Amino acid sequence: MGSQITVVGMGADGWDGLPPPARDAVLGAQVLLGGRRHLALLPETGAVREPWPSPLRDGLAALLERHRDRRIVAVASGDPLVSGIGSTLIAHLGAAAVTVLPAVSSVALARARMGWSAESVDVVTLVGRDVHAVRRAFGRGRRLIVLSSDGGTPAQVADLLRRDGFGASVLTVLSDLGAPAEARRSATADEWSGDAPALNVVCVECRGAEGYSTAPGLPDDAFEHDGQISKRPIRLAAVCALAPRPGQLLWDVGAGAGSVGIEWARTDPRCRAVAIERDEGRAERIVRNAARLGVPSVAVVRGPAPAALDGLDTPDAVFVGGGGSIPGVLEKCWEELRPGGRLVAHAVTLETEATLVQWWKTHGGELTRLTVEQAAPLGGFSGWQALRPVVQWQVTKGEK
Repeated sequence: MGSQITVVGMGADGWDGLPPPARDAVLGAQVLLGGRRHLALLPETGAVREPWPSPLRDGLAALLERHRDRRIVAVASGDPLVSGIGSTLIAHLGAAAVTVLPAVSSVALARARMGWSAESVDVVTLVGRDVHAVRRAFGRGRRLIVLSSDGGTPAQVADLLRRDGFGASVLTVLSDLGAPAEARRSATADEWSGDAPALNVVCVECRGAEGYSTAPGLPDDAFEHDGQISKRPIRLAAVCALAPRPGQLLWDVGAGAGSVGIEWARTDPRCRAVAIERDEGRAERIVRNAARLGVPSVAVVRGPAPAALDGLDTPDAVFVGGGGSIPGVLEKCWEELRPGGRLVAHAVTLETEATLVQWWKTHGGELTRLTVEQAAPLGGFSGWQALRPVVQWQVTKGEK
């Protein structure tokens, strides 16, 4: 695709609020693309007008190919790089093919209306996303600006706040920001009811429960499980060894309750995880755990490894929490792991431990025996109770 595309951001005041460079771009376009609402805000220019296809990603390539080598301008709301079409077009065409002329974003307008500084808020987008993603950000004293998917989003956010112990949180819904019809409505999550106008931003002042940290080491009872779960101290060691980085992908093989993959994904909204689990009941628990802990994007692949690993995206890190001694599992994980990627495997049985020792001798890395003791009642006194020892092998591919 050799065409250059200009993306023009508009405020709710439409054409009247566009600065001269943005107006010139629209007037000079041969093709105007955008949502029907955005296109209706523009004057007649003689350009071909086409609304975005639905679903967008499936039809975008054909739409752009149809107008190859023509001057294309896409119109969007506010800053097109804030959960907008600008990001989609750059991902599809590359930054060199897209010029963005932004307007003031809805986030900036919301902060101005609330009197909140940029460094004091967290922005969560629910545009085209599962509403449970907002739960990762819940925490006492936090300020959230939530970009809504539609008019029902505020009620959904309020319901999740109530369910997670944040019913006293104050929701301020700002609708039609920058337009003559701009409105504001505030209520606690406990009091909130009904829908809002379709174009809205939800500002949340979290009050009530403490919430969970996004650092690894959630308590075991944060997860629904049947006993097949990496205990908190062992899980913490695993996630730290995996060293999550924004945008990277983890395979959690033999995921059990999904705790390692979920902890990985919670460290940053851009982290991705795939949980591979052969037991159907456990796979369903992973889905529920991921939603409740604010990372519904954790994908669950049902089936036994190594067969279930075929066709998955190349991982940046792999955790093998179960099945390390099954023929082909470590071989497949090592083969698919990208160069420089990290593999961490745990063993609780002598058979898997022997397998890890052989891999350590061949590929290097660190082999560690983790033993943890916790205080527990002992008759009328207290004593130390040992958890089952775990052997951990961690290695970076290509380091030896």
